[in-house]
Amino acid sequence: MSRYEPAVIEAKWQEAWDKAGVFTAKRDAAKPKYYVLEMFPYPSGRIHMGHVRNYTMGDVVARYKASCGFSVLHPMGWDAFGMPAENAAMERGGHPKTWTYGNIADMRGQMKPLGLSIDWSREFATCDPEYYGQQQAMFIDMMEAGLVYRKNAVVNWDPVDMTVLANEQVIDGKGWRSGAVVERRELTQWFFKISDYAGELLSALDGLKDWPEKVRLMQANWIGQSRGLQFSFETVGAPAGFDALEVYTTRPDTLMGASFAGISPDHPLAKALEASNPELAAFVAECRRIGTSEEALEKAEKRGFDTGIRVKHPFDPAWELPVYIANFILMDYGTGAIFGCPAHDARDFEFATKYGLSINAVFTAPDAADVQLTEAFVPMKSERVTYVRALPGSTATTGEAAVAEAIALCEARGIGRGVTNYRLRDWGISRQRYWGCPIPVIHCPTCGVVPEAKENLPVQLPDDVTFDIPGNPLDRHPTWRTCTCPKCGAAARRETDTMDTFVDSSWYYARFTAPHATTPTVAEDADYWMNVDQYIGGIEHAILHLLYSRFFARAMAKTGHLPAKAIEPFNALFTQGMVTHEIYMTRDANGRPVYHLPEDVTEGKLADGTAVEIIPSAKMSKSKKNVVDPMNIIAAFGADTARWFVMSDSPPERDVEWTASGAEAAFKHLSRVWGLCSRIGELPADHTGPGDADLARATAKAIHEVTQSIDGFAFNKAIAALYSFANTLAKADASKPALQQAIRTLAQLMSPMTPHIAESIWTYQGGAGLCAQAPWPKADPALLIDDTVTLPIQINGKRRAEICVPKDMPAPEVEKIALANEDVIRFLAGQPVKKIIVVPGRIINVVA
Repeated sequence: MSRYEPAVIEAKWQEAWDKAGVFTAKRDAAKPKYYVLEMFPYPSGRIHMGHVRNYTMGDVVARYKASCGFSVLHPMGWDAFGMPAENAAMERGGHPKTWTYGNIADMRGQMKPLGLSIDWSREFATCDPEYYGQQQAMFIDMMEAGLVYRKNAVVNWDPVDMTVLANEQVIDGKGWRSGAVVERRELTQWFFKISDYAGELLSALDGLKDWPEKVRLMQANWIGQSRGLQFSFETVGAPAGFDALEVYTTRPDTLMGASFAGISPDHPLAKALEASNPELAAFVAECRRIGTSEEALEKAEKRGFDTGIRVKHPFDPAWELPVYIANFILMDYGTGAIFGCPAHDARDFEFATKYGLSINAVFTAPDAADVQLTEAFVPMKSERVTYVRALPGSTATTGEAAVAEAIALCEARGIGRGVTNYRLRDWGISRQRYWGCPIPVIHCPTCGVVPEAKENLPVQLPDDVTFDIPGNPLDRHPTWRTCTCPKCGAAARRETDTMDTFVDSSWYYARFTAPHATTPTVAEDADYWMNVDQYIGGIEHAILHLLYSRFFARAMAKTGHLPAKAIEPFNALFTQGMVTHEIYMTRDANGRPVYHLPEDVTEGKLADGTAVEIIPSAKMSKSKKNVVDPMNIIAAFGADTARWFVMSDSPPERDVEWTASGAEAAFKHLSRVWGLCSRIGELPADHTGPGDADLARATAKAIHEVTQSIDGFAFNKAIAALYSFANTLAKADASKPALQQAIRTLAQLMSPMTPHIAESIWTYQGGAGLCAQAPWPKADPALLIDDTVTLPIQINGKRRAEICVPKDMPAPEVEKIALANEDVIRFLAGQPVKKIIVVPGRIINVVA
């Protein structure tokens, strides 16, 4: 073999795989299937080492399963709609489509040199009309199934960009792009009825045994099941039509500590009052400048406006509570109205302290000396407490028991009813922007809101738009929104809102089963390939993406686009760690940070000798310039080195620190394996040695350890076993046929991680066909039975030697061999042995 030259062999084998169609997924009734999928990327223009790690993990699994006899589906696509493309068009000119498809081409070109076993024939982008047209068809089916509706809702509104923002796009109360103060505005929005499935989505988490526990917990908390009491306060001094104030509470046991009632600024009562009270209207308008997320409301200063209305306590009509409009109450949870118990809620305590309201303890710690509170006392519901203001007839001593008892007592008195609620709200999908999937509905003056006819799909985005004016270009397009009603034929107007991009990524896994079909899915393909057997992606998608995907799978099953078995689309989930790198920083004359790329720093200094400040193990970030371009690594060392390193340095669920020395070490190891292959190949055909049996046992052990490690997603352990096996093989004194068999096996075991060098070794050593298509090696169980054991020998408490003996050798025989060992004789130096203790299978202790 010639010198190890990754640039030569990697291109050669990628061409060979493509020519042979090795990775083309095929339905094969004679084979079990395996569907492995990585969360597909946004086409930002460049891949980074995080991408390399994520896709290499999936590739290891895909290649391994294929060699184990599975028909494997391992596809790739692009999550291509969204604001970044529009922002690029606004900032640089051009069109979002040009920017997006250009980035896709660049990233595909960067990914292919990695040698990933992807079926590129199934590639699509969510901005392809072929894709989003089928999404529109499903939207119409979901409308017919009662899973889609339209209503007024309070949203985050950016008054400069003139668009709705998700909670995550509101930073410190301002639009993430414009910097404008965000307003809470009521708009007519489209919603998916995900709340209909809240209970099912929660209970089904118990069955997802191969998901990380932390992800299941995060989803459970987001869904947020709570059992509480819904009841009405009788109002005093309220406008006509508001004789009662409906309240939901999860702590009815604290009713006797109530000091006020509160309503959301968006509550119907607040809206009725602001019409005739300018001061109240100004307060409500100020409240609406806070974001709509719970986090934003929690961070905001707690403020209220006393409406002058009072409500009567349900257990004592003479006890009246003031009604405040409060800026921390959400309209879309419960009823949009609460009662405040400051003694046992930190938020209520802050509010009551600010407005001088009473703070009355309902319970105390069992050993509390008094009931004076300087802060809210909020124990876990399971903790024992002493109730000092219990509801009449209550005897409970824990919050859990007291809540259940309070619901029963209130129901018995006709005060209210027990209700199970969820934090999970219906999914608002309307976005006032251009670069998204158009919502396929039409507004007709005669027929109202009607779905577009399916034969007219896809409703395609117009290309002739501009971004020189803020707002949605679809609203001002001269012809696009003008259309004909599919129901009556009259002139009508097309919906100009587009869908939340989470919709696009909530069903792509199903589309990959038949990516070019003229229907969203094909029953035979979906039935064969679903579910995804192994899903891989970042923990940042643990809640919304996964939750929306689980809902969408159920909606697709209900509308006939997925089989019932696929309502939980991902059998197993793995969340990988990040790739980190040191940050290199200097400071300018004003003390502001200046960041430097890794390639510009040598031994802690810039080219001009300036020392840099080093911040260790930070997440790779373009803004901090601590990024490593995979293309540079591939050019210098080859794709196999990059793949080997990101799999070897730490468990895949943990972060991995990228270092130049680590990459160099990986390259040197692969070069040694290459050299070992050359040395074995150059041996004469009749070369012999006494170590064939030992090498066979080492090979069986390596097969066993690597197989177990890949099955257990412990790729770093698989690589550790491969290091060990390569070292054993390098030292082996065996016959040429035995050495060739062993290194062919080494190539097969390395193939999922380093497929290019594995193909070269396999071919050079006489392997039949392509290594990528060779069956996975099986370990001979008989060779895994170790008949010997290595026992360390301690002399007077210090380890001095070791011996290898049969496992079942009697202790007296072991003693004889130990005392005859040359090292033992030397360390004893003629001292008499007082005692020798053999601990079977573990150690020999000699006392001299």
